[in-house]
Amino acid sequence: MSGAVIRIAVIAVVGIFCVQASSQPTSDVDQMPAGEFLRKAIDNELKAQSEDHSHWMYRVKSGSPGKEEEKIVVQTGQGEIDRLHDVNGQPVTPDQDKQEERRIESLVHSPRQQQKLQRAQAEDSRRTQQLLKLLPDAVIASYGLRRDGLVQILFKPNPAFHPPSHEASVFHHMAGEMWFDEQQHRLAEIEGHLVTEVKFGEGLLGHLDKGGEFHVKQAEVAPGYWEVTLMQVNMHGKVLFFKTIGVQENEIRSNFQQVPDNLTLSQAAQELQKQLARRSASRLVGNDLLPSARS
Repeated sequence: MSGAVIRIAVIAVVGIFCVQASSQPTSDVDQMPAGEFLRKAIDNELKAQSEDHSHWMYRVKSGSPGKEEEKIVVQTGQGEIDRLHDVNGQPVTPDQDKQEERRIESLVHSPRQQQKLQRAQAEDSRRTQQLLKLLPDAVIASYGLRRDGLVQILFKPNPAFHPPSHEASVFHHMAGEMWFDEQQHRLAEIEGHLVTEVKFGEGLLGHLDKGGEFHVKQAEVAPGYWEVTLMQVNMHGKVLFFKTIGVQENEIRSNFQQVPDNLTLSQAAQELQKQLARRSASRLVGNDLLPSARS
């Protein structure tokens, strides 16, 4: 079992945030059991994921203080593509820019790389859908607070749940809280932590340490469209042959702009080049907004 597989096990439990959904009528939360409310919200997410094909351009800042990077990401039907723009708050150097240019050119002109990218993203989507279907059965849900149109769902491991895969076993050790938009049945926020150690293959294949945690937020970036705006994951453990791993994600996503559904990777690469030029020019006038890709 590789570190990549354990990373998927961690990240996939918050994959619910990577889909869009149409508006649903509000439910009578006071009369609906929390588990039923959770199941209905998950069903809504899965349905939306199969129906929505929109693509977006956005800015993502990742890393930790002293090691922060900022990229612009563009989604297309051929996969998503990104370009590094800032490192520790400073524009990329000429050498870094050349490296980015070569990397993007290689992807745009390599059908093999594109197919590999599409396969990887399709596999991530498949794993996420499988885990989402399991979530209502994997946890015991109860109502918490209500505020500003949001409903809090508290969750803890369901001792009767039997994980069918290594990824799903993470649910068996996880507790936390979720906040749902009551009108649209969308997750606005989720925080979770491992209440016990996660062992893969009775510990022979590896484990994740107790206390690992994650925090994810999403927001409606356009009417009917929700996207991740914050993702923080901090997990530690070991994999086969006692290799220490650290699964850490710290991303802030902003400035979402919808792009044409038929945008190609080549066109996305051109748009990234335009964004780099625009941001360079905007620094001269103190304006660092991300222009729309449709302009």
